[in-house]
Amino acid sequence: MKRLTVGALQLPTLGMNATRLEFYLKNAKERGARLILLGEYVLNHFFLELREMPRSMVKEQSRKHLELLKRLAAEYDVVFVAPLIRVKKKRYYKSIARVCAKKVRYYQQQILIPYPHWNEEDFFANEIAPLKDPFIFKVDGFKVAVMGGYELHVDPFWEAIDRHRVDLVLLPTASTFGSHNRWRELIKSRAFIHGVYILRANRLGEYADGENQWRFYGDSMLVNPDGIVEMMLEDRESMLVEEIDREAVKEHRKGWKFQEALRARGAL
Repeated sequence: MKRLTVGALQLPTLGMNATRLEFYLKNAKERGARLILLGEYVLNHFFLELREMPRSMVKEQSRKHLELLKRLAAEYDVVFVAPLIRVKKKRYYKSIARVCAKKVRYYQQQILIPYPHWNEEDFFANEIAPLKDPFIFKVDGFKVAVMGGYELHVDPFWEAIDRHRVDLVLLPTASTFGSHNRWRELIKSRAFIHGVYILRANRLGEYADGENQWRFYGDSMLVNPDGIVEMMLEDRESMLVEEIDREAVKEHRKGWKFQEALRARGAL
């Protein structure tokens, strides 16, 4: 198959009520979507909010949403990719789930934000270890890779994208603080340099911690291998459904020859 229809849902945290999810999914399926991406902290609350929630509630929230995604994946024949907080031995782990009708696989984010005002690295129990490749799988013949939003900045992950000849990178994010332009340019640059489609799903919503006002602004988008934004959502709840074409990936790499030059020199 040379074409694949993909979707990104731009939503705030769903809490324990996910009826909107099925509403959007019906529409996406009518438009032929086979792969649906959700943003960070949509199935679960923002990590700073988790500090005030009972651990049992967080665990139940994750369990309930995972069961819903499994049911919808089977009913609508789609693949979900969605960030999900996992609770193990009283510790939280930041992961991304790929949910199919019969199987769930997890990617545990490898590099987390370590800043004083946004310290996921300290809050979550994700292991600090030598880097592995991003999570890579196939959907209808397309090679798809998943990485956490913060991992967009890390070159070794993109070397793996080149090495495995990935067609599409999924990027769930929770971007805020008016960083629109920086993220747009980063995503466009990565798409062009590595000759891939990038589908970003950024969450909506607000959070205030007394010192900072966090406004998650949307800007979910699909960028093609030429670094051109094919579709972008604004700052309200909505859904993106677009078709990607493997020939566009092949033509870009054939024309610009970035990966070809690296392979000729043993760098890939």
